[in-house]
Amino acid sequence: PSPSRPKRPAGEPSGSDGTTSGSSDREDASSADFNYGTEDYDAEGNEEPKVPPGGSETMPYIDESPTMSPQLSARGQEGGDDANNSISPTAPDEPDVAGERDSGKSLEMRKLVLSDFLASEEIYINQLEALLLPMKPLKATATTSQPVLTTQQIETIFYKIQDLYEIHKEFYDSLYPKVQNWDSSVVLGHLFQKLASQLGVYKAFVDNYKIALETAEKCSQSNNQFQKISEELKVKSPKDSKESHTSVTMEALLYKPIDRVTRSTLVLHDLLKHTPSDHPDYPLLQDALRISQNFLSSINEDIDPRRTAVTTPKGETRQLVKDGFLVEMAEGTRKLRHVFLFTDVLLCAKLKKTAVGKHQQYDCKWYMPLAELVFPSLEELDPCPHVHAMPDHDLEDMKMKISSMKSEVQKEKANKGQSRAMERLKKKMFDNEFWLLLNSPSIPFRIHHRNGKSYLFLLSSDYERAEWREAIQRLQKKDLQTFVLSSVELQVLTGSCFKLRTVHNLPVTSNKDDDEPPGMYGFLHVIVHSAKGFKQSANLYCTLEVDSFGYFVSKAKTRVFRDTTEPQWNEEFEIELEGSQCLRILCYEKCYDKTKLNKDDNEIVDRIVGKGQVQLDPQTVQTKNWHMDVIEMNGIKVEFSMKFTSRDMSLKRTPSKKQTGVFGVKISVVTKRERSKVPYIVRQCVEEVEKRGIDEVGIYRISGVATDIQALKAAFDSNNKDILVMLSDMDINAIAGTLKLYFRELPEPLLTDRLYPAFMQGIALSDLSAKENCMMHLLRSLPDPNLITFLFLLEHLKRVAEKEPVNKMSLHNLATVFGPTLLRPSEAESKGNLSLASDIWSHDVMAQVQVLLYYLQHSPITFAELKRNALFFSTDV
Repeated sequence: PSPSRPKRPAGEPSGSDGTTSGSSDREDASSADFNYGTEDYDAEGNEEPKVPPGGSETMPYIDESPTMSPQLSARGQEGGDDANNSISPTAPDEPDVAGERDSGKSLEMRKLVLSDFLASEEIYINQLEALLLPMKPLKATATTSQPVLTTQQIETIFYKIQDLYEIHKEFYDSLYPKVQNWDSSVVLGHLFQKLASQLGVYKAFVDNYKIALETAEKCSQSNNQFQKISEELKVKSPKDSKESHTSVTMEALLYKPIDRVTRSTLVLHDLLKHTPSDHPDYPLLQDALRISQNFLSSINEDIDPRRTAVTTPKGETRQLVKDGFLVEMAEGTRKLRHVFLFTDVLLCAKLKKTAVGKHQQYDCKWYMPLAELVFPSLEELDPCPHVHAMPDHDLEDMKMKISSMKSEVQKEKANKGQSRAMERLKKKMFDNEFWLLLNSPSIPFRIHHRNGKSYLFLLSSDYERAEWREAIQRLQKKDLQTFVLSSVELQVLTGSCFKLRTVHNLPVTSNKDDDEPPGMYGFLHVIVHSAKGFKQSANLYCTLEVDSFGYFVSKAKTRVFRDTTEPQWNEEFEIELEGSQCLRILCYEKCYDKTKLNKDDNEIVDRIVGKGQVQLDPQTVQTKNWHMDVIEMNGIKVEFSMKFTSRDMSLKRTPSKKQTGVFGVKISVVTKRERSKVPYIVRQCVEEVEKRGIDEVGIYRISGVATDIQALKAAFDSNNKDILVMLSDMDINAIAGTLKLYFRELPEPLLTDRLYPAFMQGIALSDLSAKENCMMHLLRSLPDPNLITFLFLLEHLKRVAEKEPVNKMSLHNLATVFGPTLLRPSEAESKGNLSLASDIWSHDVMAQVQVLLYYLQHSPITFAELKRNALFFSTDV
């Protein structure tokens, strides 16, 4: 996580030495990071008793430069230093109302910001109230002969909580009616100005925060009664919540006020952005924002964001710089490890199994002094040991299982299902997500010792690999000495890991809080325009990564722009999002040196010259217009534009208004006009793919350049006489993309709206003979042009899959790509059945894939044979 983000305690009991350090990621909607967790699993995936992580020894660093509010934006920035530059760090002096000249829209946006803020304010007040609840009985016992805590301890732990509660209760009670009776005359800047003027109370709280945590921790260890109280405080749920309360630890609640200042400042920033400069609120909000930013700035001057770890044998402090979960190949099997990078050593650990109620500890698998760690050049490397890669179709199957389980969990919640059934479902979902995290990474990251010993990690993202490598190399620039740790020193260092770790939970959905944004589902259109800032000419290209199912994967790649300092790619890509929250862009210099080329399939030999990321903010990209942005990386600026289409919008099929053309025109109309059995576009694209794309890795899965696809679409629509020349010159992924687009833009899917429910029922039949009869009967029921085109495509896809050892596209992979395109519910049906974005993704997709897979795995089916057999069957469906 970026060093400029405040870290928060996870809110569970910490290590046994009284003070704690480290933190977990944010729990509410303003969260910047994934909510990681291995509390339930050790490195081999065995269940562990739940013993949660620790708090914070140093004060959390607070981000003093808000850029946007959590509810309108990104969850905050994550990533290394390179990533921090990708969003402007300061608030604008002037509101950005150029695009909101319409005062109605501006008014609506202000209400949206305030409504979200009010909802989070209600949660915050309930959290403060939960802290105050035990304070009164504790005070009552303090003067008795058997006090739980002394008066002094109570005052230290609960310092200023009562004052904060009263300030925010008064603020909420004043703001609520104004938002409820919202119109253009509502003025509320004075409320925020008053709130900002009371930040002195927060200053006092912040100054006392560290001692409050330490006191609570010590009291918890010395007094079982207080430990029980502090481990499970009951927080009232919001009015509209199904639950009556949630259980939170005292440590987590004591962090909330620190979080709140940053959040309030972000909201002020957004309110100002959507307030016209001539509005009476404008100067008041500007003043409140200035006070809040100055306050954040002043308290940050006293905070050291780095964590101090343990003392080295030379008496220097050893600090934790980075930690995270990585998959290690150990003795030929994948193991989940927690890797810790300290200022002078890399330590690889796994969580020990512990008895219930005992503090969790790490077990050191190995460590390596950074003075001994080397990254050999590719020529010096031995070939990477063979790693058994999980077949793509197994990974895709698992993703679909997880998606349908998410839908089940949502239904259980909506129906207020039994908590035991819900827990079983969540446990199963966690198991599946854990399996996916363990088996999906394939990019090798090798760590070598000078004496020749090496370790192999597998990562899913080259961005992540570069971050680890850069962090290690930065530390190696210092004058590092080698050393050997005695068993006691190693024990102390490993013991500190539990308290110091910054990443607590695995990045799986089951670890996410209910109020965390679910991410975006649909299609992100990205145009990579250009890059500037290169010192010398190079052969340059970019790749795009997005997160889905808790890890990042590479989704698209621009062409190589040769021998330039200012590449102009101007390439558009369509990227499928599956609960994604972040887009990463990596800029590479292409390696043409044959001596360095791939020693194994997954080794990436091209050099990363820059990398950066941007949060996917639904408010920004979910519009019809393109949103332009710039990512700065190592002095390089990459310009790109984005727009987003939700999955329900992408289901809409719009018939072509024109009489000519082929895209969006009924297949029967096209074949009749062409006097052909299969549309010309299908025949030509298939022929070209079989001529020069059948050996292409990821054919039909890799995105083609959108501008090339649009050029081919226009050429086919206008019946351009140069179409064959264009096809022979065009990138093969663009031709594959054009074929997919043709089927996607048909006014109704190839296998028709009318037969869709019957296909869904047929594939679900368990009697093999009945299924065979039904599935063949359904094919016979298709209109002839649809049936002949489907059979033509079927044989083509089988020929592509025959080359699976080369192109990595199995029948299952091809069914996953084409199934939802050839077979999908009608718009009316999907509207009636779907509620959640994640439901849309999983709804019937597994069945759609299975239908196409059934026909792909079937022995050859011919039109003549189907029609001959039609004599023996009814023609009704």
